[in-house]
Amino acid sequence: MARVKLEGQWYGLDESESVLDGLLRGGVRVPHSCRAGACQSCLMRAERGEVPAKAQVGLKETLKARGYFLSCACHPEGELEVAGAGAELRVPARIAALERLSDSVLRVRLRPEKPLEYRAGQYVSLIRADGLARSYSLASQPHEETLELHVRRTAGGRMSGWLFDEARPGDTLELQGPAGECFYVPGRLEQPLLLAGTGTGLAPLYGILQDALAQGHTGPIWLFHGALEASGLYLVEELRALQSRYNQLQYRPCVLKGQERVGVTVGALDAVIKEACPRPAGWRAWLCGDPSLVLSLRKKLFLAGLSLKDLHADAFLPSTPPPQEGVEVSGRASDASR
Repeated sequence: MARVKLEGQWYGLDESESVLDGLLRGGVRVPHSCRAGACQSCLMRAERGEVPAKAQVGLKETLKARGYFLSCACHPEGELEVAGAGAELRVPARIAALERLSDSVLRVRLRPEKPLEYRAGQYVSLIRADGLARSYSLASQPHEETLELHVRRTAGGRMSGWLFDEARPGDTLELQGPAGECFYVPGRLEQPLLLAGTGTGLAPLYGILQDALAQGHTGPIWLFHGALEASGLYLVEELRALQSRYNQLQYRPCVLKGQERVGVTVGALDAVIKEACPRPAGWRAWLCGDPSLVLSLRKKLFLAGLSLKDLHADAFLPSTPPPQEGVEVSGRASDASR
């Protein structure tokens, strides 16, 4: 039987049980969120034993070389001695400001205690003092003093509920990351860009958009933001102001329900995109938000001629805590997990 050793204690793993699930079953507190190998908040380090290659998929080569692995995706065949990710991969931070962007979306600004190297559109894991971890996309730019996250309130969500109702400026957290490949890469300045997302999938797109404009992108940029109802849209005035400043930017908010309003289209996001951008061959695209929509849009854009190498997707996976805890979906992806 496979087993794992942590802090001098051995824990047996049931058949097909991951290191994360085995430790949680044994009463060990391990930061985690998506349990799908996306958010990377469950990182651990192997001190002895063999780590399956699948448990290191998506990690930076420097982390792989040091023995780090995703405990949610690790199913060892024998004995494995491990240690928690530890402080060396985490950056202490304080909440700098909390601002309601809508009834259901909160802008959270964090001030890290030391510089965090990232690209706009990547995501970080927030880790609370009690070990609760959730992943959120970065809407800010690397040169800014604070990090900007967009958090959607979800029913029963432990992290989102805390941030909305209890957290205050000055409260401390830890950050782990960044991770994710959804960001703007300079070059091909004249190439048309398509950014599409739902809900707080706008967070990484907002960061990517500002990065592209700051890098001097001259080609057309189409930003589509979808919501169920008008109340789900946010940053509308800020994005319209950007559109008025940059001739190449076309901002298209849309909703599934409600009456037609000036500047807001009623209809399915994929249909709105198809009508506005029927021939996206040669474009670059970023898709963020609801997993089913992201996958569907990715397929449709590919079939419409957009190359897979120019399609960047960030599906917001829901956190999957034990049954007694609330399920959340973050601003990345998601209380997401990217």
